[in-house]
This record gives sequence, C-alpha cells and structure tokens, in this order.
Amino acid sequence: MTEQSDSLDDYLDNHYIHRSNWLRAAVLGANDGILSTASIAIGVAAASDFREPVILATLAGLVAGALSMAAGEYVSVSSQTDIEQADIEREKQELNDMPEIELLRLAEIYENRGLKKETALTVAKELTEHDVLGAHVRDELGINEISQAKPIQAAFASGAAFTAGGIMPFAVTLFFPLEHMEYFLYGSATVFLMLLGALAAKTGGSNILKAIIRITFWGTVAMGLTALAGYLFGASV
Repeated sequence: MTEQSDSLDDYLDNHYIHRSNWLRAAVLGANDGILSTASIAIGVAAASDFREPVILATLAGLVAGALSMAAGEYVSVSSQTDIEQADIEREKQELNDMPEIELLRLAEIYENRGLKKETALTVAKELTEHDVLGAHVRDELGINEISQAKPIQAAFASGAAFTAGGIMPFAVTLFFPLEHMEYFLYGSATVFLMLLGALAAKTGGSNILKAIIRITFWGTVAMGLTALAGYLFGASV
C-alpha cells in the first residue's frame, strides 16, 4: 500500500497544474516588477540629466509596487476565498434541507461525465457515505486543493516576485553609465523578461519560445511607450 501511495505521489509530481496558483502570482509579480520599475526608470532617465532622480524614482516605484502587488493580490484572492466559503456554507445548508435531491444532483454530474445512470448513482451514494460535503464541494462547486484560493501564499509570492524583478533594473540605475541610461535599461529589462519567460515556461511545463515571445513583445511595448512619454516630458521642460 505504501509503495502504491509513493507511486501515486511520484505520478502527481510529474504534472504542473498543482503549481498554477503560486506560479501565476509569481510570474505576474516578477513581470510587473521588471516592467514597472524599468519603465519608471526609463521615463525618468529620458527626461533627466542626473542620476539621483532616476534612482529615487526607481526605488520608490520598487517599494510601492511590491507592497501594492502583495496587498492587491491578498485582497483579490481573499475575495475569491469569501465566495468559495459562502458557496460551501450554502451547500451545507442544501445538504441538510434536501439530501435526496443533492444525491440525485451529484449522480447527474457523474452521468454527464460518461457513467451509466446506475453506476453514477452508485458512485454518488458511496462518495456521499465517505464524505458528502467533500464530494459536493469538489464535483458540484469545482473547488479542490489545487484550485482553492490561498491569499497569504498568493500575496507573498506576488510581493516577493515583484521585488526580485524590480531589483534588477534598479541595479542598472546604480551601476550603469548615466549617458544612454534608458538604452541600458531597455536592453537589460528585455533580457530579464526573456529569462523570466523561459523560467516560467520551464517551471510550468509549457512552450518556452512562445512564453519568451509573448512576454518580450508586451514588455517592449510598455517600455517603449514610457520612454516616449519621458522624451516628450523632457522636451517640454
């Protein structure tokens, strides 16, 4: 039995869907960290002849962005958790008020998935005897351990990833020559985005080239528009 359990765990480890929640938050955070911080730095560098304003604006954007991402992710995922919990409480009430109807509803779900009517009813009865609420939460509401919202995990992953992504362009503002700073920022941010796309695709088991192209294209658009705004602002002062 232990060997079978270990084999099942190894099999599940070969899939990537259990990483979807934290990977989504981490990729979003790192991507936003690179883009937001680099875009701020590019815009200010294009409008200023001094390093200090670039560093200050980039640092402020890095700190504010990390806190905003963490707080926003926590609030967003907490809202999802509240909805899930409300549905679970409603399901508990329905199971208490009309257990027979809920049993038939569960059997109908299994029948729609391809089981024969008798088999579906048998499965529904056995799962109801084992864990009635768990069966309905999983198969009627579609909530499981993989998809269930985790606010703290999402907030930490998002905030930490934003910081990790934002530190890279911030380091460029500290150590690279001030002349043509915006080009150094653009080039380095593009490289960072390509690395992020490859890492995210590798971790999630998806197509690496497709991820790199997607993240680099939109990153280039965002930074290009920000640089344009910086040049226009710099030309008007």
